[in-house]
Amino acid sequence: MSGTPETEDFRAEARQWLATVARRRAADGEWGSGSDSVAVFENWSERQEREHTAGTQEWERTRYDQGWGALTWPAEYGGRGLPAHYEQLYRSEEAAFDVPQRTEIFPVTQQLVAPAIGIWGTEEQKRRWLRPMLRTDELACQLFSETEAGSDLAAVRTKAVPEGDTWVLSGHKVWTSGARVAAWGVAVCRTDPDVRKHAGITVFLVRMDAPGVTVRPIRQMTGGSSFNEVYLDGVVVPDTDRLGPVGEGWRVTLSVLAAERLDSGSLGLDNADRALELARHLDRPLTGSERQRAADLHIRTLVQRLIGLRVTAALVAGREPGAEASVGKLYATETMRRTSDLVSELLGPRLVADTGEWGTYAWTEHLLGAPGYSIAGGTDEIQHNILAERVLGLPKEPVR
Repeated sequence: MSGTPETEDFRAEARQWLATVARRRAADGEWGSGSDSVAVFENWSERQEREHTAGTQEWERTRYDQGWGALTWPAEYGGRGLPAHYEQLYRSEEAAFDVPQRTEIFPVTQQLVAPAIGIWGTEEQKRRWLRPMLRTDELACQLFSETEAGSDLAAVRTKAVPEGDTWVLSGHKVWTSGARVAAWGVAVCRTDPDVRKHAGITVFLVRMDAPGVTVRPIRQMTGGSSFNEVYLDGVVVPDTDRLGPVGEGWRVTLSVLAAERLDSGSLGLDNADRALELARHLDRPLTGSERQRAADLHIRTLVQRLIGLRVTAALVAGREPGAEASVGKLYATETMRRTSDLVSELLGPRLVADTGEWGTYAWTEHLLGAPGYSIAGGTDEIQHNILAERVLGLPKEPVR
């Protein structure tokens, strides 16, 4: 498997390989069978999260070992050196097969943290971390947000103080997905409080089982705990685990955030498709309003996929998507909102009564979780600011 194959040859090869290791998903016509989960944020216990993570890791290792993981990475890291859009081509084929669903920890590790190490890591760090992360032998979470530093991430207050050839980290992080199963946390820390805030930041990789690291789940209104608080109480980190130069952490952080927004454009499409299936299988004729909402949502899914193709085209052209990624994130958030609106109108009171009927009460997980994505991955307000400043050229100062 060397060189860059033609796209159709690649897709056929992927389908052929997938058929040898996984079963095809049930036909679309089998409505009403299987799982009806449409949860935006998983609602598992720690035991369930660990079990699902282990199963997904087994699948990711199979992909990696047989040449279908790390597709865009060079051969020295187990990859094939293919253009970026080949990963999306593979995912489109994999979607037709019954393989473990990747929870957030996996794209964070493989598509956010590993590339940042590839850019900013020393040669020793690359040898140490890249293969284990790309193969998912070791998973990584983001220790970014704080109670006073969410959208304004440069306002982080978690401290890292040098002591010889180590650093001592103290602080509190919130909204961390996968903290219970991660081996590493990528921590954004304040190392110099006396310079402008963007210049006094340094990034470290922290072992999540290190003394002084405490993970506390945050209970959501769905009842589950997808997110966590992470307390760093005098955690000692060797300088060899520092990622990038001291004081250059803001640039390292931007590398991760850019990748996060690239990955957000496909959010909510599966649930939007499921909502349209619900409309098709409703046990009564649709009202005029419901038909209009369903048609609107169908068109939105097509447009959102086109936006994803524009992001891919930018990558293929060798440029970093900027406006496309922000537009995709905003569009995905609105798609999730409109999915909620359609389902609410279709189901009415059946949505809030847990009668055991397939595909009804399960939608509460989407309705309660979807608003969170107006904050996750860069708030809608931040995305609007990016477009206003970088596309429209508007000044950062508020108009008075």
